[in-house]
Amino acid sequence: MPSFDHPPTALGCPIPANTPHAVSVTLPSWSANVAYEEGKEWVVSKMTSGYPRFFLHEKIQQLVSLVESRYGSSGESAIIFPSYKVACKCRTFMHRFTKLTGSNIRVVEITVPPPSQGVHSNISIVFFPGSEVGLARAFWQHTGDGISSRMAEYCLERLKDTETPKSESKSSADAFKLAPHTFRRYAKKFDSPSVASSEDESDDPREFATYLEERFGRNLDISFVRQVKIALRRRIAGTLEDNLDISQVLQTQPHVSTRDVEGLTEDDVFLYPTGMSSIFNAHQLLLACLENNKKSVCFGFPYIDTLKILNKWGPGCHFYGHGEPQDLVELEKLLEGGEQVMALFCEFPSNPLLKSPDLKEIRRLADKYKFVVVVDETVGNFINTHVLEYADIVVSSLTKVFSGDSNVMGGSLVLSPASHYYDILKETLAKEYEDNMWAEDAIFLERNSRDFVSRIRRINVNAEALCELLLAEPQVKNVFYPKYSSTRQFYDNCRTEDGGYGGLLSIVFHEPQHAQAFFDAVKAAKGPSLGTNFTLLCPYTVIAHFLEMDWAAEYGVDPFLVRISVGLEATDDLVETFSSAMGSLS
Repeated sequence: MPSFDHPPTALGCPIPANTPHAVSVTLPSWSANVAYEEGKEWVVSKMTSGYPRFFLHEKIQQLVSLVESRYGSSGESAIIFPSYKVACKCRTFMHRFTKLTGSNIRVVEITVPPPSQGVHSNISIVFFPGSEVGLARAFWQHTGDGISSRMAEYCLERLKDTETPKSESKSSADAFKLAPHTFRRYAKKFDSPSVASSEDESDDPREFATYLEERFGRNLDISFVRQVKIALRRRIAGTLEDNLDISQVLQTQPHVSTRDVEGLTEDDVFLYPTGMSSIFNAHQLLLACLENNKKSVCFGFPYIDTLKILNKWGPGCHFYGHGEPQDLVELEKLLEGGEQVMALFCEFPSNPLLKSPDLKEIRRLADKYKFVVVVDETVGNFINTHVLEYADIVVSSLTKVFSGDSNVMGGSLVLSPASHYYDILKETLAKEYEDNMWAEDAIFLERNSRDFVSRIRRINVNAEALCELLLAEPQVKNVFYPKYSSTRQFYDNCRTEDGGYGGLLSIVFHEPQHAQAFFDAVKAAKGPSLGTNFTLLCPYTVIAHFLEMDWAAEYGVDPFLVRISVGLEATDDLVETFSSAMGSLS
């Protein structure tokens, strides 16, 4: 169980500490967060980690340097993706938004020998004029489709010892490929059967005697990634019991889904490298199979990149940032006036205001006016809420509470079998879907998520206890939490029989200086991300909307809002820690 005894405090160090692929970073004071956003040297120079869509991991930086020196031309910079298709999308995006005329943006594909049969390890590099690095990073951030740090680590180790000549001049549509070589780090005996290389291979649980005791004795050899992904998809589909390891998963027939739509199976679940990738690809899916001249709707104040995706790809969106019932009235007026929309995207509940949209009313409008409903269930999660009944597509960031350990990225997209659009969506995915979740990431994600259900139950209890403390504090102006929201009835409409209100809450103080003092005083981990097994705080508006605080404030997001992701610590310790921080304000 996590404790508050030794939270990480060294500026720029990973959260969790000493974790090579951590997805958060220590920004221990309010001033450090502001300085980071301002690009101040005293903070930026100490950053050894960061949230992966906003900070290039050391191994990715090293791999970029290697490919730039080996395949790049003078004045070119590079960015790396796990597939040629994604790299081409990046190139298209850059061509669309660049202000340079006649700029040469090219794609080079490299074949990297896989660590095991059936594991895709090729990388694709986008080379572009160095002045356009901001555009490349925008695509990386918005889409979440960049190469993962574990994949970069593998490719770097493989390519460092491979001397290759500069690529010949070719069209960017052509791929320059390296000759494969034997790689030993993850080598296995190839005279043994490989389940990933044969459709006829049985899922014999006896094969799992070859487990690698990498961490807690629970991680698998990379060659078992196919079974690992089956387990992940079953867990997300709700057809898998809690706390089963892989051998038990494959010995046990999937039970009827515990989620709220009849007929849901693992075949309706699609894995992505990040949560933002699942949102981006949901939007891409709809553009591919529906009339793509229609705008979408963004309902409620969303996480920043969702709105960027809807505005930068396709014809744009209608933004109803307050997410109130009156906004649905206004939306119906718009639709009744003849405007057609492709889809409505919303979070349930929203981050950071924890407001819950009226999904019943949204479903009614969707059926009447023929649009798709896409719900991001990351914050609520499918243990606490059932939203698939009202959605056509449900997306989630598996990086967050599904994993909990803050050491791996992942995302999922679930199709509702009850959707009117199910057949065309499934058919399009059959043609367009790429599984770009790196094998090692899948293995860590599966291991982390085995106790997902029990962790959710404990976090629910802790979050409510913390809310009760904060609601009684006179310095606190607002506590944003689904249970105490004006939209609670809409949350309760979707809450499961045993479901709670989740582990995320936000607070605003009457006095801004109290927000800063409180944040600095709390003896807990402080950095970006949420859904961690340990309690994690951040000055949300500072790190997410630093250059647009006035705009965010128009939708109720206070510049001094503190977001708290509650963890698994002992409840008494949690309350005591926060009570002590509040006491320091007196």
